[in-house]
Amino acid sequence: SFTMNTYLFLYDLMQFCGHSWIFTNMIIRFMSFGKDSLADTFYSIGLVMRLCQLLSILEILHILIGIDKSRLFPRFLQITERVIVLFVVINSQEEVQGKYVVCVLFFLWNLLDVVRYTYNMLARMEIYYLPLTWLNFSLCIPLYPLSVLAKAFAISVSLPYFESFGTYSIKLPFPFAISIYFPYVLKIYLLVLFLGMCFITHNLISERKAHLGRGNIKKKRS
Repeated sequence: SFTMNTYLFLYDLMQFCGHSWIFTNMIIRFMSFGKDSLADTFYSIGLVMRLCQLLSILEILHILIGIDKSRLFPRFLQITERVIVLFVVINSQEEVQGKYVVCVLFFLWNLLDVVRYTYNMLARMEIYYLPLTWLNFSLCIPLYPLSVLAKAFAISVSLPYFESFGTYSIKLPFPFAISIYFPYVLKIYLLVLFLGMCFITHNLISERKAHLGRGNIKKKRS
């Protein structure tokens, strides 16, 4: 319906503005301060990044209530990956926030999202610009696995801090006598991350075929 389409357009617009601001800010800061800008990336843009990622949880709801026709499981995996790495790993360990990997991760996320939300906004208005369509369905195929490697690296870098500070590691009192050692949870999650990457990359390739097949390009150009 028109109301839902307007709502989705405004949602995409908000996300586009947030991610464009982060992306532009990162580039300007790098051009102004060079390598010095990398260490305090999280301090300068972390708040907006967290707001955008929290807002992206709505996309799962959009699919569940049927206003977005995307597949639920791949989208759910992509959103939860980011939320876990951003809020659980980076946000909780100040020592990780100054690492270069955070800058790499934010750069990849925002590059993908600026393209994705631009494409989505135009698609809501039935505008299909061929180079943008190609970029939207092609760029994610090399960049998504790269972002997973950056996430895995961020988790690996954080492990010594989780070990020494005991963050999120809990010991349940008697009668349970169970202790949860969080670095082990993260190591198991690394495996989940790579399994998810194989599944999502396969899904991205099939989405690209569906949207960039010869018949579909003609249809969307008309």
